[in-house]
Amino acid sequence: MITMKSHIQALEEHANAATAQSTIFTQFIAESVPKNLQCIEMKLTADWLKKKSIQELADERRNSSLLVDNNLYHFCIFSDNVLAVSVVVNSTISNAGHPKQLVFHIVTNGVKYGAMQAWFLSNDFKEATIEIQNIEDFTWLNASYSPVVKQLHDIDLRKYYFEGSQDMTVEPKFRNPKYLSVFNHLRFYIPEIYPQLEKVIFLDDDIVVQKDLTPLFSLDLHGNVNGAVETCLEVFHRFYKYLNFSNPLISTKFDPHACGWAFGMNVFDLISWKKENVTARYHYWQEKNTDKSLWKLGTLPPGLLALYGLTEPLDRQWHVLGLGHDFNIDNNLIETAAVIHFNGNMKPWLKLGIGRYKPLWEQYLNQSHQYLQDCVTS
Repeated sequence: MITMKSHIQALEEHANAATAQSTIFTQFIAESVPKNLQCIEMKLTADWLKKKSIQELADERRNSSLLVDNNLYHFCIFSDNVLAVSVVVNSTISNAGHPKQLVFHIVTNGVKYGAMQAWFLSNDFKEATIEIQNIEDFTWLNASYSPVVKQLHDIDLRKYYFEGSQDMTVEPKFRNPKYLSVFNHLRFYIPEIYPQLEKVIFLDDDIVVQKDLTPLFSLDLHGNVNGAVETCLEVFHRFYKYLNFSNPLISTKFDPHACGWAFGMNVFDLISWKKENVTARYHYWQEKNTDKSLWKLGTLPPGLLALYGLTEPLDRQWHVLGLGHDFNIDNNLIETAAVIHFNGNMKPWLKLGIGRYKPLWEQYLNQSHQYLQDCVTS
């Protein structure tokens, strides 16, 4: 009997390990760049380098007064995925009443900067204002200022993400290498990036906008910093599931049953942000968690802490999540949503994307563009 019990236990452990490895493998596939996207970005980069007219147009628009006009509607997106960002911008514009009043602030890296510029300067976006910045120009975002940047260069942390961990209390989805990308943390530096702006909407690059978002700018946040959709309809999304409440630093300051909320479509009042020193709060909690004693991994936990008591709940229809992992989202919920979010590993630009939802993303991609046609057939 003891032998049989040990055998069963060993089989269960092997099964759990295999499941974890499979999940991690799926994540690496999700983080890899498809060949057709690489092809498109290479062609766009070549255009940027060869066509001086594109570079001159970029220079001409770099100091536009519209970029700091608080009478306009400002959106920010941080990403190195050209087509994903294009869908976010195009879907937002297509569903806006007055596209000319929209301003998009896009931050990418040095490798994708030329491709991003070439794409947005050579396609029609209904006269919306679009700014592309290179994160490498943010010289202030360094290890001496940001504990996050310092941690991202930590060898042990990189091993933890890329080589896995024996810590079975950590769900594999939180051991995703995307958390090593500084893009995932830029949302906490929005006031530093855009010091003259008063209110912005932050959009992830895996969302699709289906309704006009401009009414969110006149929404009363009641003095709060962050407008977000809460996610505690299921018990998993309460604070005690993200944070270590056995640590008194957490248990004495936070309610374990407080409701979690979503990143991906957030209204940020930057005046209130500065008043409440949210970025300093974020730094404080990151520094306190260098040993991973407050939370294991991910960027949502420190966001929950930094914006605790400063978040205004939005109606659920503003932001519907799960299209990157949940096969069974109610059609009516999707159809009535202002923003749908492909959070999860099954992104719509990947082969493993959920087929039922892909057309919702693809309809906002300029399929007639020569490079898309060339790279899909090549």
